[in-house]
Amino acid sequence: MKFQSLVLLIVSLLLFSCQDENKIRLIEQQKEAKKKEVIFNNINRAWVFNIRPLDPTVQGKINNWMEWRSFLTEINQKPKSTIGAFQKKAKVLSKKAAELKFNIPYEFNKPQIISRISVIETKIKSMSLFINLNQVQDAKVVKSIPEINQEIVSLQLQLEEIVRRSQIPRESGEPDRIQILDTTRAIPNSVPPKKFSIE
Repeated sequence: MKFQSLVLLIVSLLLFSCQDENKIRLIEQQKEAKKKEVIFNNINRAWVFNIRPLDPTVQGKINNWMEWRSFLTEINQKPKSTIGAFQKKAKVLSKKAAELKFNIPYEFNKPQIISRISVIETKIKSMSLFINLNQVQDAKVVKSIPEINQEIVSLQLQLEEIVRRSQIPRESGEPDRIQILDTTRAIPNSVPPKKFSIE
């Protein structure tokens, strides 16, 4: 009799402990779901990329730059459903930003443009890293979005500056003076330097 009551007691304790574990697991799942919802809402609110329109002259000169057009199309499409959609979008944006260095129109293929593209690429890769971690760093993702906007504006302003400078008329003879001052085009001295000897 004592043995049966002992077995019955052990079985009932096991049943209650299993139910307690299920309740604890359910509570933890609910907490995790709420946390993910907060992260999603934070990122969803902050995910605003304001790409201002370019000067029509500049726009006409970069119309054939397919990588730029593809990048703008991608960045203007906001994910809607889940944090997973934002994670996929961040990866795609990272890839599109890396492709910006390809086929830059000749007039704009300058160090100041390439360096600005590199900064955009770095900022987007950083955002992609923070959003794709196991524990999403939503505060860092939110902080990086205005920085990316700022770098895109910087690139656009530099494109406009290059076009503006190219439209400034040159004075007569200016190209010749620039060529004369260019030290990389100097003719090397064909006479070897004299050696001095001390006697």
